[in-house]
Amino acid sequence: MKTNIIQIGNSKGIIIPSNILRQLHLSIKSAVSISVDEEKIIIKSEPRQGWENAFKEFAESGSEESFFPDCFKDEDLSWWTWKEKKQ
Repeated sequence: MKTNIIQIGNSKGIIIPSNILRQLHLSIKSAVSISVDEEKIIIKSEPRQGWENAFKEFAESGSEESFFPDCFKDEDLSWWTWKEKKQ
């Protein structure tokens, strides 16, 4: 496939077709690393650093505690009620 280098603000870029992004599980703002190998530009996906190991360790710990901090721990939700589901 051929593409052209385009102007993006003060920078330059290329358009990567959606089918290639889907193949690589990339989307807008995905982290990638860019390097040069002889006359080739190499673009590699860069998953968030440390997340894979953190999730693996959490899963292996058997902990039932939330992995993410509870954003509602300071909230008074005593007024909240669930509507009963009609059967």
